[in-house]
Amino acid sequence: MRTSPYALPPWRTGPRLRGRPWRKHGTFAPSMFKQASSPSAFAQRTVVSVLFAISLSHMLNDIVQSLIPAIYPIVKDKFALNFTQVGLITLCFQLTASILQPFVGRYTDKRPRPYSLLVGMLFSLAGIAALWQAGSYAALLAAVMLVGMGSSIFHPESSRIANAAAGGKRGLAQSVFQLGGTFGSSLGPLLAALIVVPYGLRSLGWFMVIPLIGIAVLYRVGRWYKRTQAIRARRPGKSVLPHGIPADTVRRAIIILLVLVFSKQFYLAGMSSYYTFYLMGKFGLSVQDAQMHLFIFLLAGAIGTYLGGPIGDRYGRKYVIWFSILGAAPFTLLLPHAGLVWTGILAAVIALVMSSAFSAIVVYAQELVPGKLGMISGLFYGFSFGMAGIGSALLGTLADHTSIEFIFQVCAFLPLLGLIAGLLPRIRPHLPPAANAAPRP
Repeated sequence: MRTSPYALPPWRTGPRLRGRPWRKHGTFAPSMFKQASSPSAFAQRTVVSVLFAISLSHMLNDIVQSLIPAIYPIVKDKFALNFTQVGLITLCFQLTASILQPFVGRYTDKRPRPYSLLVGMLFSLAGIAALWQAGSYAALLAAVMLVGMGSSIFHPESSRIANAAAGGKRGLAQSVFQLGGTFGSSLGPLLAALIVVPYGLRSLGWFMVIPLIGIAVLYRVGRWYKRTQAIRARRPGKSVLPHGIPADTVRRAIIILLVLVFSKQFYLAGMSSYYTFYLMGKFGLSVQDAQMHLFIFLLAGAIGTYLGGPIGDRYGRKYVIWFSILGAAPFTLLLPHAGLVWTGILAAVIALVMSSAFSAIVVYAQELVPGKLGMISGLFYGFSFGMAGIGSALLGTLADHTSIEFIFQVCAFLPLLGLIAGLLPRIRPHLPPAANAAPRP
């Protein structure tokens, strides 16, 4: 029974009403208005060019970051540092990169700033310039803290932009965004081996061009973000339906996710900071050869980062999280007892499996707490960096009192914490209302 002429499909309203009837005849179709103005209408398509641009800028940002651990063997010899002091470099960097992120995310949730990413790149540029001119250990610490501040400004808002361009494929979008970062992290040791090792720390000045390119890319991204009104489209409570999970269960799930991030990042911090020293000490490799092994390890992590998001979209993020943390345990337990060839293979497998977790963890947490995308992104990125910094410092102190081989044996048990991922609640997939669905051809 027809209760309203607006319920008729467009092809049944007569020749005079075809096309745009609400403009020609002053009529108003409520369902059509919802489709035009609803925030989810913007999210119906994936903006590939924006995802590529934000992933590229993430790669450039993380190349700058990854140069810091990549030059540890060089600065250790130049400034006559022990492993505790090497760990403090990572701690200073990661603390500035982590403490500010939740606050930046909370601020941008309320007042989104499309061009704030440029500010983050400017801090990274200043950090590279200071690292280039660093003549003392104190100056080195100040330089890495500037790079960390740039990272803390960059990540929360860039994750929001990736989400705005997702088009419903949030896991894929987060993976593409993370792929740029992890690939950039893998390039740092390679560039250090090819440029910094042969030419010394003074060659770091050449890397100032990297954040300059990032500034140019992010300016275009900021223009898109502002022009498409994605800021309004992602304000709290408008684009995500409630999942119906009790608040106590949500809080418990967030704590479980943070414990899983701790286990993942604490282990990977030991690998990224001390893997080169482990290879040089146990197998007698040169600095360049050890850096190439570190590059392979980080490249495998980049591949795993990309795979985690799409698999989570298809099969469920809880299962990806569970497998990624716990599934790495057999390989981490074998690594300290393997020869050189198997060490390289096992390290690559560990990076591939463990790195697939982070994209799924971030998107899962965003779905648990809808409407606070910036704060949640800042919390998990910040906690991730903080755990990496604390882990690197503690493991460095432990290595000074024992050995590098011993810390790899101790950290091998951390992935067993992945057992608690089974306690995470299952989030039902979000289905947009029919009024907001794409129109039939």
